Amino acid sequence: MIPNLFGRALGTISPQALQRAETSRLLHSLQAAPGIRFDGSDEPVLQQESENTDEEGQVQGIWAHTAGVNCLTIDKFEGRYMLSGGADSSILIWDLESTENTLKRFTYKPCAKTSNSASSHKFGITHLSFYPFDSLAFLSTSYDHTLKIYASDIMKPSASFNLDSVVYSHSVSPIADHLLVACATQHPAVRLVDLRSGASTHSLAGHQGVVLSVAWSAVDEYILASGGSDGTVRLWDIRQSAGSLGVLDLEDSVGIGGEDGLGKNARARNQGKAHVGACNGVVWTDSGRFLVTAGHDERVRVWNVGVGANALAHFGPIIKNTHLSTLLPLIVPSNVGKFGDQVMLYPNEKEILMFDLFEGILYKRLKASRAAVAQASGSAGQRNTRNRVTSLAWRAGNVEMYSAHSDGVIRAWKPRTKEEVEVEADEIEQANDGEDESRKRKRQALDDVFRDLTKQKITFT
Repeated sequence: MIPNLFGRALGTISPQALQRAETSRLLHSLQAAPGIRFDGSDEPVLQQESENTDEEGQVQGIWAHTAGVNCLTIDKFEGRYMLSGGADSSILIWDLESTENTLKRFTYKPCAKTSNSASSHKFGITHLSFYPFDSLAFLSTSYDHTLKIYASDIMKPSASFNLDSVVYSHSVSPIADHLLVACATQHPAVRLVDLRSGASTHSLAGHQGVVLSVAWSAVDEYILASGGSDGTVRLWDIRQSAGSLGVLDLEDSVGIGGEDGLGKNARARNQGKAHVGACNGVVWTDSGRFLVTAGHDERVRVWNVGVGANALAHFGPIIKNTHLSTLLPLIVPSNVGKFGDQVMLYPNEKEILMFDLFEGILYKRLKASRAAVAQASGSAGQRNTRNRVTSLAWRAGNVEMYSAHSDGVIRAWKPRTKEEVEVEADEIEQANDGEDESRKRKRQALDDVFRDLTKQKITFT
C-alpha cells in the first residue's frame, strides 16, 4: 500500500490503478469473520452471549434460519440490505449498516421478516432477488410452485404467480424495460412472467428436461441463457418467434466464426451439450461477453458468448457439484481487482474456492466453519446438519462477501491480514487459558470441601 501511495504522490500511478491495487489486495485477503453473527430468533441478543462457542468463535445455538439457509441476495443500490430465504419458507431482511464495520464482534438481528399468513410461501425458498430498479420490492420463488413480489417495507406479497411446477430459480434483467421474469421450473420450458400484465403463458421450449437455472444478459435486454438437467445451455432472443439462438457445445472452442472468422470448421448451434450431466448454474459476467456455467459433471466452464465458443478454462478436479438445487458461482465485479483480471468465487460444498476466471488458477480456499452440533430450539434431540455452502452474495461498494449454509448459519467474509488473524487467535487462546485456570480453581475448591468432609470424625451416641 505504501509504495502505491508514494507512486500516486509522484504521479507515476493513476487514481484508477491505485484503487484497483488496493481492492485487489483486499480481495485476496478475504477471511472468515467469526465474530459477525446473524440471529434470526426472537430472543434478545444478550441471552445468547452466555452460550458456548465452538473452536472458530461461532456461538452455538445461533442460526439465521434453523431449518437451513437456501439463498442470499444484497441490494445493488446501497449494498445495505440483505435478504435470506430459509428452508422453512421464511424470508428475513438484515440491515448490514446497523453497526460500524470496525466492530470485530456483532450479532445482527433481522429488521423485518415475513409472517406466516395465507399469502406467504408454504415451502422452502429457492431464490431471492431485489427488484432491479428499486430496492423497496423484491421477488421470491419457492418449492410451492409460486413466484411472489414482496414490498420490502411491510414484508407482505403484493402479487403472486402460480406456475404449477417447482420453481428452482428466476431472473430479472438489470437493464430491460420489458419487466419479464424468467423462471426455471420442473417444466421443460423456460417460463416468462410479465409483471405488467400478470400473464405467465409465454414460454421458451427447447430443453428436454427440467430447467434449473436462468440468467438475463447484463448488456442486452432481450438475450437470455438457461441451463437444464439435459446438460444443455441454451441462448434465447425473446424477440424472435422461435426464440432459441442455439446451444453451447463443450467440444466447440472456435465458435460460429470458425477458425478463419468465416465459418471454417464451425459447429452447428443447434446440437451439443455444455455439460455431461445436469447444468444447475448459469451466470453472466458484468461485461456481458462471457457466460459461466456449472454442472453435475463437476466442471465449471467459461463461454465466449459472442461466438459461442468454449474458452477452455480449467479449474481442476476439486470442483464439487452433486445437488439438484441451483448452484451459482459468484463473479466478482470487474472493477474490483487488477485490470484484465476477473475473479470467481465458487461454493464448493464445505468451502469457498477463489479462482482466476479465465486462467483457472486457484488463489485460495476459504474454509467455512464446521457445522455446530448444538441443542435445537424446541426439540428434544440434537441438531446435526451438514454444513454445505448453498449461496454467495457480494456486497456492492465494499470488498465483502456473505455465504448461506445448510446448517442455518449466515457467515461473513471480510478482508483481514495475517497479522489480524494471528492476534485474534492469540486473544482466543488467552481467553481459553483464563477459562481453564478458573475451572481449575473451582474444581480445587470443591475437592478441598469434599476432603474436609470426609476427614471429619463422626461418632454415634
